[in-house]
Amino acid sequence: MVRHLVACWLLFWLAIAGAQAAHDHGGAMAARPQLAVTTAFDAQGRLWLARVADGHLLISRSEDRGERFGAAVKVNAVPEPIAADGENRPKLAFGTQGELFVSWTRTLEDAKYAGHIRFARSLDDGRTFSTPITVNTDRAPISHRFDSLLVDGEGRLHLVWLDRRDSAAARAEQKEFPGISLYQVVSEDGGASFSPDRKLVDHSCECCRIAMALDTDGVPVIAWRHVYGANVRDHAVLRLDGRSQPQRVSEDDWAIDACPHHGPSLTIDAQGDYHIAWFTGGAARQGLFYARSDDQGRSFSAPLGFGDPDRQPAHPAILSHDGTLYLAWKEFDGERSQVRLMHSGDGGKQWSPVRTVAAVTGASDHPMLVANGEAVWLSWNSAQRGAQLLPLESVR
Repeated sequence: MVRHLVACWLLFWLAIAGAQAAHDHGGAMAARPQLAVTTAFDAQGRLWLARVADGHLLISRSEDRGERFGAAVKVNAVPEPIAADGENRPKLAFGTQGELFVSWTRTLEDAKYAGHIRFARSLDDGRTFSTPITVNTDRAPISHRFDSLLVDGEGRLHLVWLDRRDSAAARAEQKEFPGISLYQVVSEDGGASFSPDRKLVDHSCECCRIAMALDTDGVPVIAWRHVYGANVRDHAVLRLDGRSQPQRVSEDDWAIDACPHHGPSLTIDAQGDYHIAWFTGGAARQGLFYARSDDQGRSFSAPLGFGDPDRQPAHPAILSHDGTLYLAWKEFDGERSQVRLMHSGDGGKQWSPVRTVAAVTGASDHPMLVANGEAVWLSWNSAQRGAQLLPLESVR
């Protein structure tokens, strides 16, 4: 374990900080760091990394848990502005027949906050990729952004995103439409084709990530920041079984006429319990909170606060693995950004003391938690140290 702790500081990704990239909100391509990388382990335990540089989505693979990576492959041969900041980053998923799926948001340079959802796949272990396609059938220069990607228990590929088409139509008729909408497409043939766009729900927040997790019955579940009433922005969950209705996670009463850029994290354990972590600045509570549901999201436990309120706690990541819940988040002590971590061995009823597992100065990405079937790892990218992959076995 110690050997991997040292070896997995992936310093060769320091070049990310100098990438020529597009801003998340569109605009001309300019030199700025795009620190939002994505890592994921496949069923064979191989580690994949997605990053953006010079308008290209680059995919690399490691056979040894990040000690060495093969040459990066360009997913899109033609450069385009790609969102890779904070809440909006490329996504990875793996098919039941060995496919590698990637999705991302292409920002539109001639329209503010606008974009399209893009998709490509590899059928040869990431050596080559299909020509990227735009998934959303509505091609108006408006917001189709913040995609989330998951393969369900039947091998179907689900793509969900935030979409402004209904809000734009309402505004054209001078009607009120708080927030925007959630849309979905499904592929039943390994990404070769997709269903027509289907609206899941109206009145989502505009710029917060969508969390997705697989239930024990193989049904995908999503969590997002929803707009309740005129402008209260709390969280909801929805099982994508075609029958369930959105369920509210908590009543934080955060009334804000803006998007916080602060979406939730969701994991589902082997018993089918839902675990969600989120940020709120509401009248009822403020800061980071955790709650659990043992009835598929129909009700949730009382929110449990965590993080140091004096250190700007933010952007939680939660993951269930082998009977243990891991909860990581970012704090700032006035000089350094730190990833703080606690864990639970009883399904979120009791938690360990908090410990710091990584710290950097300067700009850094949000923390991510990934598992390879044997262990859980912290994935964290920063301008100072590059992308770090740190094993968390010792915290138990």
